[in-house]
Amino acid sequence: MGELTAQLLEAVDVLRHVRRAVEEAPEQAGIFAGDNPADYNTNDPFRLWVIQVIIILAMIQLLALFLSRIRQPRVIAEVIGGVLLGPSVMGRIPNFSNKIFPTTSWVMLNLTSTIGVVFFLFLVGLEIDVQIIKRHFKASMLISAAGLVVPLGLGAALGVPIYHQFIDPSVNYGYFLLFVAVAVGITAFPVLCRILTELKLLDDTVGAVVLAAGVGNDVVGWILLALTVALVNADSGLTALWVLLTAVGYTIFLLLPVRWGYRWLARRTGSLERGHPSTLMMATTLVLVLFSAFFTDIIGIHAIFGGFLAGLIIPKDNGFAISLVEKLEDLVSLLFLPLYFVFSGLKTNLGLLDNGITWGYTILICTVAFFSKFLACSVTAKLCGFSFRESGAVGSLMSCKGLVELIVLNVGLSAGILDTRTFSMFVLHALVLTFITTPLTLLFYPERYRTKSLSISKNRSNSHIGVEAGQPSYFTDGIKTKFAMVVDRIEQLPTLMTFTLLLQPSSTAVPSTPVISDAGSGNEKETVPHTPPGLTYSARSSTSVSLDVLRLIDLTERTSAVLKSQSADMLAQSDPILSIIRTFGYLNRMIVSTALAVVGFEEFPSYIASFTRGVSSQMLILPWTTSVPLTDDAVVDSQASGSTPVIPSAPSPFDSLRSGVQNTSVPQTQFFRRMFMTATTDVAVYVDRGLSQPVDVQNGVHIFLPFSGGPDDRSALSFVVQLCLNPSVSATVVRYSKTESDDLTPVSTVEEVKKPGLHVTPIQDTVYALRDTQTQLACETADNLLWDRYTRSTAPELSEALSRVSFREAHSSTVLHAAIDDATRIASEHPESRLLVIVGRSRRMAVDSHAHELQTLMTEKGVALSTEVTKTFGDVGSALVAGNVNASLLILQAFLS
Repeated sequence: MGELTAQLLEAVDVLRHVRRAVEEAPEQAGIFAGDNPADYNTNDPFRLWVIQVIIILAMIQLLALFLSRIRQPRVIAEVIGGVLLGPSVMGRIPNFSNKIFPTTSWVMLNLTSTIGVVFFLFLVGLEIDVQIIKRHFKASMLISAAGLVVPLGLGAALGVPIYHQFIDPSVNYGYFLLFVAVAVGITAFPVLCRILTELKLLDDTVGAVVLAAGVGNDVVGWILLALTVALVNADSGLTALWVLLTAVGYTIFLLLPVRWGYRWLARRTGSLERGHPSTLMMATTLVLVLFSAFFTDIIGIHAIFGGFLAGLIIPKDNGFAISLVEKLEDLVSLLFLPLYFVFSGLKTNLGLLDNGITWGYTILICTVAFFSKFLACSVTAKLCGFSFRESGAVGSLMSCKGLVELIVLNVGLSAGILDTRTFSMFVLHALVLTFITTPLTLLFYPERYRTKSLSISKNRSNSHIGVEAGQPSYFTDGIKTKFAMVVDRIEQLPTLMTFTLLLQPSSTAVPSTPVISDAGSGNEKETVPHTPPGLTYSARSSTSVSLDVLRLIDLTERTSAVLKSQSADMLAQSDPILSIIRTFGYLNRMIVSTALAVVGFEEFPSYIASFTRGVSSQMLILPWTTSVPLTDDAVVDSQASGSTPVIPSAPSPFDSLRSGVQNTSVPQTQFFRRMFMTATTDVAVYVDRGLSQPVDVQNGVHIFLPFSGGPDDRSALSFVVQLCLNPSVSATVVRYSKTESDDLTPVSTVEEVKKPGLHVTPIQDTVYALRDTQTQLACETADNLLWDRYTRSTAPELSEALSRVSFREAHSSTVLHAAIDDATRIASEHPESRLLVIVGRSRRMAVDSHAHELQTLMTEKGVALSTEVTKTFGDVGSALVAGNVNASLLILQAFLS
């Protein structure tokens, strides 16, 4: 018994030691030992920091999602998020601030947010391009000077009553006036860039002048702020003088020898030539930014100035700066920088604005800050020759505050110039002025009053060099010679190139001299290259197909996107996609013009429509690509059909739909539908399902056109005949006449049929015309005339093309089923050729609707196409997708003037 007792006592003693060890090291035991991760631990602050970051990012993303719909910059969401999380709103929840944002944890937040703002100012310095000032030197300098002198003077005058009403007498009176003047006079250059880019003003004279004026305003503002901080932190005037002299010397040292050394190293490592920084250059850049911030901090000026100065020395040659920004911006802009503004919000307490005097002065600050900028800049712009609306837009844009203003205010708070009450007043004023910038600009300068400098329409008189004057008359009657194509990803190049080759009438019908032109956002350059060795150009030319290619880059909130927008001219020359297209056009003896634009995805349709009008295009070709991989089932189906199997590198909507990934097509289909609705030319959506894969060029391409009637089908028929001018192209055209059947109930409108599949947010769309006798008679007459023209034509210029076209007529009550059967049969009859099916979209001015049969067909095939796909492709095109026909697909809509 004594032995058992001894063992029990020993076990209890062990448990006691374990408990003591757990109590002494709870951070190692974790939540299983009762540790609360929300408790701040100075030895391990990471846990609470992660909780804070998650809450901050979630709040900002929710606010940004809403505010972006009213075209507000992201900084508004960041500032409002900080105010909401601070003592003004959520801080009033019991224990929220003490648990989630205790003052003891501010050290960690302050460190990470300072790192973020230092690198953000580095990116701001990267954005500044002194070449912008040279383009509009006189107007921009006058506007910048007026936008500084008047606000600085009125800001200093405003500081007098604010100082006597709110500021402690221990604060130096002169320093406070200087600080208020800087806070009122500065313009937020980064936010200004984003607003100009979003409003598509960078290629407008107003945007260019405002951008140049903002550069000068921003640089002078930072110099004055550095002077203010140096004076505040100095114990005496002599110390302040030493601080300023050291800052000037360091700036000169950085802008001259360090800049030269950085450029030398970039060239030595090959980074400048490649346009991408190596790991050595990235490490050098990070060390440079951090050391520069460290140096300006230890001499008595805030660390942010060091980051700003480091950004000024980065070379912008060959897209090097853009590539550098792309490697840093997401971590800085999405993680570290929001912490800075939320940290500012934690120090903002709108509850202190609790009386009429405080609110009166807040309104006075907003009024003086806005009108001092607005009136000074707009009047100066008017004197420089701008119109009333342009002058109003200049004044509205120059009054923007935003990020830089908040950084200035935080510097003032940390320097002791501002207290919490006045800090909150100025934060509210910065928020209000930033919020009204975009609406005021749109009010004064809506898009209809702008003189867009879309260079795509300039200097195009030489675009038809090499085309002989004696062209056959039929080229002006149905045969298209001017095509426009849009590309935004390199995956679309095979589709574009393959289809472009089909447009070539023959190997001899080429221009005697190729013409290749380049167009950017600001200018256009036409060049007539010499004939390269090994190429023989025919002097005979029967027709000349010209191709205008628009390269679109999505404009996001990232700094790199803004830099790309500003450097569109340079990118148009160096962009690899456009370089490939130009070389392809040159080698294939085609007239090729390229253009590049950086616009938001929502603006793609309107910009493309403007582009096609500017180049007088007769047909716009849009490639359809998808990232959904091809399934094994699709390969098996293609092998069973008897034609060449589809290679997995050519995914298509067929594959995504049959694999059940239906939502992936929604953004694309909505984009295509908007293009169908807004374009002022024929529009063709080209779905490449293997046509661009390696194939024996002697076998060529066979086209199948199911012709049902209507303007879209008539345009498709003319286009098929034109493609058959190419000797490697043959075609089968089947005209279907719909007969009545008891199995299917005819309907006259799309709305009468409830289509199966996924439903998404509806957008405006074209609809069927009412099925009346007049519409049917007019449509049938036009169909018969065109059909007879091609089936009975004796025109010598068409004989060669029509000899490769097989025409026949068919009657069926199930037109869609018949079209699928014919497509499958034609594919098996031409196993050596690629099959391309061309169909009219037929969603307007069509007499017959096949919607009910399409519903039946999808039920039979067990496929539920999304409503977006059926509306985009039309009934016949959707049926071919549902039937998994192994062919590339071209959906064409004719332009009805």
